[in-house]
Amino acid sequence: MSDEERAKLKEAILLVYDAMEEKGYNAIDQFVGYLASGDPSYVTNNRNARNVLMKLDRDDVLEELLRTYIGNAR
Repeated sequence: MSDEERAKLKEAILLVYDAMEEKGYNAIDQFVGYLASGDPSYVTNNRNARNVLMKLDRDDVLEELLRTYIGNAR
């Protein structure tokens, strides 16, 4: 994945997270539910977040989250 693709992925992840928080959801729980099940109903339509997330590959999202977590943990 190119740096540009990773930047767009991060931007999308943050948009979805912020949209869920804005609607009062526990964004982490909702994100985990979506990533574990693939069920888009875990994600709000606020700010078009569901459509944004559905365009992303779940494996790419998980990979980026893990890469960022491990990078920050070291």
